[in-house]
Amino acid sequence: MLMRTDPFRELDRLAQQLTGPGTWSKPSAMPMDAYREGDDYVVAFDLPGVAADAIDIDVERNMLTVKAERRPVAKADDVQMELSERPLGVFSRQIMLADTLDTERIKADYDAGVLTLRIPIAERAKPRKISIGVGSGRQEISG
Repeated sequence: MLMRTDPFRELDRLAQQLTGPGTWSKPSAMPMDAYREGDDYVVAFDLPGVAADAIDIDVERNMLTVKAERRPVAKADDVQMELSERPLGVFSRQIMLADTLDTERIKADYDAGVLTLRIPIAERAKPRKISIGVGSGRQEISG
C-alpha cells in the first residue's frame, strides 16, 4: 500500500540533530507508522508539541504530504535556558499512496501529539466474489 520514498531517513534525522531545526525550504523528517486495519490504511505521525493549526495535510494525485511546524514556547525575559533538546522548526513527510486507496475520503485526527490519518481501501480494490451463471442450453439460429 505504501511505497517508501525516503530510504535515508535515519541519516536525515542524524544530520538534523547536527545542523539545527528544519526550515520551510528544507524541513526535517518526522517519525511515522503505517499499517492496515480492516478496510482502512492507517498512517500515524509523531508530532509532540505541535499545535493542530500548525499542521498542513495535502494530497495531490497519489502523493500525500504532511507538514508541521513546532514553534518555540514564549518565555519570560528572566528565563535562562539550561538545556534545549526538543527540536523546533518545520517537519515534513511525503508518501506515495497506492492506487488502491481512496484519497477522496481521508480522515485526520490529532490527539496527544499523534496525527492519525485513516485512508479507506477503494471499493474496486477489495476482494469480491464473482457469481457464475448457469446456461439454459444451446440456442439454435435458423436461417
